Amino acid sequence: MSVDPEARVPVLLAGVRDEFVSRPWMSPARYWAAHPGLIGGRDLRAGGTWLAVDPANRRVAALLNGQGTPAPENIRRSRGDLPLRAADTGELPRIDLAAYDPFHLVVGGLDGVRLWSWNGERVTEEKLPSGVHMIVNGGWERGDDNPRVSRFRPRFAAAPRPARLGSGSPRRFWGEWLPIASGDGLPLEDPRALVFRQVTEDGRIFASLSVTLVALADEGVRYDFCPVPGDVSSWHQVETV
Repeated sequence: MSVDPEARVPVLLAGVRDEFVSRPWMSPARYWAAHPGLIGGRDLRAGGTWLAVDPANRRVAALLNGQGTPAPENIRRSRGDLPLRAADTGELPRIDLAAYDPFHLVVGGLDGVRLWSWNGERVTEEKLPSGVHMIVNGGWERGDDNPRVSRFRPRFAAAPRPARLGSGSPRRFWGEWLPIASGDGLPLEDPRALVFRQVTEDGRIFASLSVTLVALADEGVRYDFCPVPGDVSSWHQVETV
């Protein structure tokens, strides 16, 4: 996340979705009758999403799996409804948190960016100050102990932000942000890699399945999506009107 309240485009989000490759999904569109104003990729197993955009209200909500105590199996709910409900309201939904596995929920708007973290026992809320921030499965990483954060946070911080919203190609609009979000040329097996691929002990493949870039400004929302991480040519702008 990049937050600069004084900029013409004050909020930028780069999000990488990591998941088992066998879990089916669809690229961003308007899928939810209960949330007709929202756009996001759809998880076909549970029906929710990992990131939702509300163009009318200049808002984005993104979900990361957290660490901590899992919910009891007999009451467990999918976390995929959380970005939808948060993008609609700009708040942490009023839910029974005990029914959800640990998560981090980021909600960005023109009024700022907030982060809610649930570890299975307690929930915290924090507002992100001006600057560039990275949120990983362990939460808001402020230090440099995480190899991915120590490699990519300064790279994003040094990259010029888009000066204004526009309708050009993803590469033209995002400039240096696009190749960095695409993995910045690091091998998939590099411990610092933003875009990665690994084989679990039981033989399943867990990998980065997509990358999203979102820009929020008074005049609108810019939403770009990459369904094939590592292939810069697969980036395309998502229609938000």
